[in-house]
Amino acid sequence: MKHLNLLYLASCLTAGFCLMASTVALAQDENAAEFSANTELEEVTVTARKREENLQDVALSVSAMGQQEIQANFATDLRDLVYISPNLVLDDTNQGPGGVAAAYIRGIGVSEVEKNFDPAVGVVVDGVFRGTMTGSIVRAIDLERVEVLRGPQGTLFGRNTIGGVINLERSKPTMETSGKARGGYGNYETAVLDGIFNFGNGETFGVKLTGSYRDQGEGYFHNSTTGRKDGQSEYMAGGINLLFAPREGLEIEWTSLIERTDQDSSQLLNAGQPGQAFCDVYGWCSPSLSVPVSGDRYVVGQAFDNYTWPTESFPTNQTPDPQFDHFGLSPYDSTFDADTHQLEVRWDLNDDYRIDYIFGHWETEEKVITDWDAVQDLLFHTDRPAEYEQDTHELRLTYDAGGKLAYTVGAYYWDSEYEIRLRSLIAFFTPFDGFLLDLPQTTKQTSKSKALFFEGDYAFNERWTLTVGGRWTDDEKTSDQNNEGNPFTTLAYAEADWTEFTPKVALKWDLDDDSMAYALYSRGYRAGGFNGRVDSVETATTPYDPETVDNYELGYKSRFMNNRMQFNATLFYMDYKDKQEEIQEPSETSGTGQVTRVVNASNATIYGAELELMYLFENGLTLRANLGLLDASYDDFLVDQGTPGNPMISDFSDLDFRRAPETTASLSGEKQWELGSGSLLLHAGLRYLGSHEVDFANKPELHNSSQTLVDASISYFMGDWYFSAFGRNLTDEDGYQIGFDVAGLWSYASPRAPRTYGFEVGVSW
Repeated sequence: MKHLNLLYLASCLTAGFCLMASTVALAQDENAAEFSANTELEEVTVTARKREENLQDVALSVSAMGQQEIQANFATDLRDLVYISPNLVLDDTNQGPGGVAAAYIRGIGVSEVEKNFDPAVGVVVDGVFRGTMTGSIVRAIDLERVEVLRGPQGTLFGRNTIGGVINLERSKPTMETSGKARGGYGNYETAVLDGIFNFGNGETFGVKLTGSYRDQGEGYFHNSTTGRKDGQSEYMAGGINLLFAPREGLEIEWTSLIERTDQDSSQLLNAGQPGQAFCDVYGWCSPSLSVPVSGDRYVVGQAFDNYTWPTESFPTNQTPDPQFDHFGLSPYDSTFDADTHQLEVRWDLNDDYRIDYIFGHWETEEKVITDWDAVQDLLFHTDRPAEYEQDTHELRLTYDAGGKLAYTVGAYYWDSEYEIRLRSLIAFFTPFDGFLLDLPQTTKQTSKSKALFFEGDYAFNERWTLTVGGRWTDDEKTSDQNNEGNPFTTLAYAEADWTEFTPKVALKWDLDDDSMAYALYSRGYRAGGFNGRVDSVETATTPYDPETVDNYELGYKSRFMNNRMQFNATLFYMDYKDKQEEIQEPSETSGTGQVTRVVNASNATIYGAELELMYLFENGLTLRANLGLLDASYDDFLVDQGTPGNPMISDFSDLDFRRAPETTASLSGEKQWELGSGSLLLHAGLRYLGSHEVDFANKPELHNSSQTLVDASISYFMGDWYFSAFGRNLTDEDGYQIGFDVAGLWSYASPRAPRTYGFEVGVSW
């Protein structure tokens, strides 16, 4: 009954909005002459289908934001811009340095720090897909366009985009002398300095230099053990972007970006409850379901033995193993280094054919020690140095002669590898009182993927267009576990491969010059793989299989009132098969008595509606609003949580999806007018997230109630200069971005950033 009610509500809302839009449009058409030609919404160009198209002409669910709106948000990173899309939740899980993204679209996503977990929502930067969620919370420096593609994008973007794609484009070299710089200062001792400088000969070559510095000298969290403000960070980046156009129709572009982040280790809260071991045995119990052990969501109690961990003494009665080697690491010296190198060739062979080639190299190196128990005792700490690198090649041929047929065909190759040298310190439930377990585990995994793809449009006439596409993908993965020195696991090597075809069919109907409707079917595919956390040869060598999503959509897009109002609506239904789940099971061969495995344990159904509205008032006020309605539920979810000799079937079908609120909504407005010798710009945005879970097990201590987030800015422009004041999360919402119940031992969590504000001054030339 709940499902029927939601579908009925979605249908009514969609019909109601369409009727309202049509009625207002008819009334407005009668008075169209009173609007001047330059008072209309800007047309937005997107590259959602690997070629430039008007947003309103694309037969898929996509939201977009241009450079002006991005700048008005004073965004630090991608999280400050996600309000443009309904049914999108993007959090930083605070489980490692550099930002570990938990990106969910329509309830589909991944919330893991381990790199054996492929993304389910693709983050694509300048045409290059990022293969891990670590480092995918992209900084907002020099962003020219943000696009959110909802639903599987298996044809043109390929594997690991079953939830959708966040497509980001940076500005290109202008080939002329120009630039801009900005500096700012905010609370928590946050200083920002960015600069972009362009030069060239105006015709055949251009150079763009970028530099960025952000220093947060005071963290958001008060450490009750040390008295320190934890969460400090320093980010530096420098880039060069070269553009060469040796002849008309040919452009060659090279980009190199070097990013360095130094920050404190992850700030986590212990949310332990009665019935969990750390509460019952060690006394670390939260005062209530909504309040962590520390008594406040911005107070942490983590301790690392006089800030260097570990040494000869510990802040508890545990005594280290005499053979234990010192790491010599500091919890205030976590690092994340990222290097990006990219080559793009754009060649117009003639008026009809175009070739695009993109090579991308992205590599990261990180080191971090983490106090997962989040209290003064040393119960569960880890050292997690890791390296990751990927190389991608994409070659596309596009044909568009302005006739009935247009298409894109291409080939794609992916090669990635990573290594993590995990070392766990465990001091609970050990055989001897005061004994510390030191468990090393080195994981090396590689991934190779090949794909051939096509997508074409055929216009039967001026009103009807058929789109057909498909992608063939072949994946190969290897896993090498080298746990020498760990008495609970042994050496293991395994490899596996999978092949998948992901089709797409869409039919678009142009109702008139200002509106269209479409029907769409698409399939998404997320690759299989190997567990990264293992306790035996079996768990190390047994792969989990791919998961798939079949997506069905009905959409409507329109512009009314002389292009003053834009209204889009989507109804969708998704069939989720062989869903990959992280399951905790008892283990006789691990140091903790538990092991986390990935298994294809469930099937699910997801459906809902998405409504988007933009309106430009006669006085220049622009409003953007959206509403997302979502129902995501398991059809079946049975798991054997026992041992081979004692099976125990558990039914998790009643669990709610993570980061899948039934309602998301946003409302933002922007108004600019002349004032004195310059102009004043006001921008404000409100985003609503319905109640939702961030933990797989739906633990009540990790549940998020509904949240309302408010951002605002005011800017004054005078000549080439601007002066601004801004604030984010003005309502000071403290919802959890991550929550994890660790095998019944304890629960940890981390909240979103509190209220922040600051001032900024900038100049362009």
